[in-house]
Amino acid sequence: MAQKFLAAVCFLFLGTGALYAQSVDEMIAAAKQLEKQMKESEALLKYKEVLKIQPDQVEALIGASELSSREGNRQKDKDAKARYFNEAKSYAEQALKVAPNNAGANYVMSVAMGRMALISGVKEKVAASRDVKKYAELAIKFNPRYAEAYHVLGKWNYEVANLNFLERNAAKALFGGLPDGSLQQAIANYEKCRKLDPSFILNYLELARAYKKDDQQTQAMEVLKKAVTLRSIHQDDNAIKADCKKMLEDMQ
Repeated sequence: MAQKFLAAVCFLFLGTGALYAQSVDEMIAAAKQLEKQMKESEALLKYKEVLKIQPDQVEALIGASELSSREGNRQKDKDAKARYFNEAKSYAEQALKVAPNNAGANYVMSVAMGRMALISGVKEKVAASRDVKKYAELAIKFNPRYAEAYHVLGKWNYEVANLNFLERNAAKALFGGLPDGSLQQAIANYEKCRKLDPSFILNYLELARAYKKDDQQTQAMEVLKKAVTLRSIHQDDNAIKADCKKMLEDMQ
């Protein structure tokens, strides 16, 4: 009788564990579906729900970090931006603690640090930019076909190539300088991203800007013409295509 009771208890706990795991998997699947529907605010909330149940769930941490960076970028108020970007960094840090060799965890950290750099003062911007490069390169190390990580490296090269006098002096004072960044390398990174993921619309806009900055007008216009024909996948894609269209009109 006692053996039957113990067997029943074990079955109950094992069954509960299976249902628990299934519910988390279903919640993550629901979050991804919301992303596909371009409902990123709702997807972010769903990832946060997962993390209340399972705080170290890496896929949810990565998703929450990436979407926090995107949500923050949409905010008009600088303080609101900073709150989202800090959350993105916090989720990325936790993901890296759990899975330091995970390409996605390193990628979202590079994105979070890049977003922080764009709203920071000169010294903070320079300091953050070093981490952007570090984590993007780690993402590529762990997944050499990580298109978005090449995009981040392209953005890093573009921004470093266009640092102003104060920023370059800050980099020299803090770190003895920054690694060389160039428009040519930015273009190479963006083109690598485009080869790996031809549907990534933001990459087209940034690639066109780099070509234009490098006085390659024809190439810039060709990239923009292609961008406006692509199907929107992410919530911001329609706005990005509108920016591409305006840039193309201004160049014609």
